[in-house]
Amino acid sequence: MDRKIVKIQSLLNAQIGKGGVHNIVTAVQSYDKSLDFVGAAGVADPVSGVSMTPETPYFIASVTKMYTAAIAMQLHTEKKLDLEAPISSYLPSSLVDGIHAYKGIDYSRQIKVYQLINQTSGLADYEMENPPGGKSLFEELRAGHDHSIDIQEAIRITRTLSSHFPPGKPGKAYYSNLNYRLLGEIIQLITGKFMEVNFEERICATLGLKRTYLYDWTKPRPGEQPATIFLNDAPVSVLKYLSSNVSDGGLVSTASECMLFLRAFMEGKLFDKGLLRRMMMWNRIFFPLRYGYGLMCFQLPRYFWITPLPGFIGHSGSTGSFAFACPSRSLYLTGTLNAINPSRPFFFIV
Repeated sequence: MDRKIVKIQSLLNAQIGKGGVHNIVTAVQSYDKSLDFVGAAGVADPVSGVSMTPETPYFIASVTKMYTAAIAMQLHTEKKLDLEAPISSYLPSSLVDGIHAYKGIDYSRQIKVYQLINQTSGLADYEMENPPGGKSLFEELRAGHDHSIDIQEAIRITRTLSSHFPPGKPGKAYYSNLNYRLLGEIIQLITGKFMEVNFEERICATLGLKRTYLYDWTKPRPGEQPATIFLNDAPVSVLKYLSSNVSDGGLVSTASECMLFLRAFMEGKLFDKGLLRRMMMWNRIFFPLRYGYGLMCFQLPRYFWITPLPGFIGHSGSTGSFAFACPSRSLYLTGTLNAINPSRPFFFIV
């Protein structure tokens, strides 16, 4: 067996039992496909004891944002979506009014479509921020209180929060799931189709993906239960919440199919490749991440290490999912650690 493959599989095996990781799957592929690996380790379901395999499905969480961004860029190419238009030209006032208040000024109707895609709207994040007198949704989920959050509830919570800066402030980005909830609503209104259908027709059918789909906790696929997610060494259920995320974090896939999508995204097979230059105009979001159009750019400064570390372009998810290209090493990486620890995927891929 190739020594590189043995080394990668050993790395996966070594993750089990560390930092809440109980199952892992990873695909690694070189640009020229001379290296093509997919492997897994651990137990996918602690109840049945079934092992994690290279083709075990998993929640890709916020990696879903890349898929939603790809559809938005398709619609832009088709001249059906104007990235420079205010979101109020597509969305009803019931979803727009009062969602962005900053220092006493309401900027809600000034938010533009592209500012949703590149997280520069300044909108508050209904998931991570504490509403007045209450706990954040993320804290509630960590405590085991799984529940659905539809767009109306996400808007209601956001209206109780303060925004972070005026839309489009130069160089600034703020990660808010509402950006992609609203983007999903715009896509549905333009196409007249639910996001489930848009994902299937515009992504899955185009790329031949058979095991990538929008999860619905009320109608799980027989024999296709995604791998268990862990929090601090204990299994955690967030099925209702992930089902309600839809355009910002609701997809299930496999490492191999996520690899097919990642390559197609980066190689211009889903939309005009010329748009990638605009999509990779980065804004600082939080150290050490910058954000583009449905893309994260991750690179630690040289002073953290003796030698320079490579940069990564793609996306991660709160469940430990990741899909990144590493241009300096001509590699693509996809997979998940299935542990709720937003920083863990970055330490793993480095």
